[in-house]
Amino acid sequence: MTDWGEIEYTAVRELRGPLAVVEGVADVGWDEFVRISLDSGEERYGLVLEVDRDLAVVQVLEGTAGMAADRTRVAFAGTPLRIPVGAGWLGRVCNGRGEPIDGGPPVFGSADAAVGGSPINPVRREPPAEPVLTGVGAVDVLTTLVRGQKLPVFSTAGLPHLELAVQIAAQSTSGGEPFCVVFAGMGLTHADAAGVRAGLAERFGAGELALMLNTADDPVIERLLTPRVALTVAEHLAFEEGRHVLVVMTDMTAYAEALREVSAARGEIPGRRAYPGYLYSDLASLYERCGKIRGAPGSLTVLPVLTMPAGDITHPVPDLTGYITEGQIVLSPQAHARGVYPPVDPLASLSRLMRKGAGRGRTRADHLDVAAQLLAALARARQIRELADLIGRAALSPTDEQYLDLDQAFLDHFLAQRPDENRPFDEALDRAWQVLRTLPRSQLGMIPAEFLDALGDEAADVGGDG
Repeated sequence: MTDWGEIEYTAVRELRGPLAVVEGVADVGWDEFVRISLDSGEERYGLVLEVDRDLAVVQVLEGTAGMAADRTRVAFAGTPLRIPVGAGWLGRVCNGRGEPIDGGPPVFGSADAAVGGSPINPVRREPPAEPVLTGVGAVDVLTTLVRGQKLPVFSTAGLPHLELAVQIAAQSTSGGEPFCVVFAGMGLTHADAAGVRAGLAERFGAGELALMLNTADDPVIERLLTPRVALTVAEHLAFEEGRHVLVVMTDMTAYAEALREVSAARGEIPGRRAYPGYLYSDLASLYERCGKIRGAPGSLTVLPVLTMPAGDITHPVPDLTGYITEGQIVLSPQAHARGVYPPVDPLASLSRLMRKGAGRGRTRADHLDVAAQLLAALARARQIRELADLIGRAALSPTDEQYLDLDQAFLDHFLAQRPDENRPFDEALDRAWQVLRTLPRSQLGMIPAEFLDALGDEAADVGGDG
């Protein structure tokens, strides 16, 4: 229960967009939680964005529509916004402020925590290790997600990034250890929000999911709060209750646009593409809350999903996200146009921590070598396809033709997967082997002979040595 101060301020100087400017305040600090009372009896809430002498700028979570400056009373809590934390969030659907929208009672917890949170002290960080298997073959084999990692999905409008995010949230596991998912949807249409709830129904029913949904017609300020509420819930589940937690946040571009809108309302000097100059530090304050803490059970893994306007990877949101995170999964419009799901671009995608969570004793001994060889073969196939466009396919050598066959086999037999298919890791890696067997053994120089002899020797030689 929030302990509101005894003083209520009535001197609201201005209402501007989602902001209210209150004058005559004393002993008010940044990020304080605020209660706003209207003459109608309605109560709204907000957070202090800025304090300058006796002026406080308050961002109103529900927006200022319907408010009148001369009929508004404001009380300050003296503390940041805090929410209850604990396992009570699992199996619940809430809005971006953490208020239940599933018809159930308020969420209760054994403790509470400040929504602002804080990044993990680097001295206390434990290096990420052990995989989070998503059931999506292209991700598990080629860009393995590791416990404690932050690995974004880069997409463009019209691609099935939300469908992929829901599939990963529904299927992910962590080696049989306690695992749960916190899903934060921002700026979703009502149809998309309904699709998210339907796609995660099984995990929701198992009590392994906390769902926060901010729709496009919800207040823009709520969108800024949604990932912070999700991460605060996840931190307690991970570091206090010992679970391995995956936080899926989509769409971070909608979040950044909300940040830009609030910045413009505050009259701040804009930076690149009119985003605020502090966009980098704001995104880092979210992404850096993931990881593993030395001596603490559990881990917190973050999978942000963002759309690149016009497919521009140099746009500020993907550009700055790339500096903060540890790789990226890039979706390809070309693969999508060919009817392939998930349309992952393997050569543009990368998991920088993959070697920490894959290989002998973690996934499979041949995993890293097979993945490296497959990526090298796909890169060669792309070069050959470009050459064929210039000189004609008739001028290619038999080995070149085999590389083009490998490229098609990769799309048809490895990458393609149903949205409801949870593909076991061993099956996904075996499919990678099948694709590589399109080539003669002489072209598989990155795979140790012991693996070729044990797993692929006979089939690899079917095509001869070219």
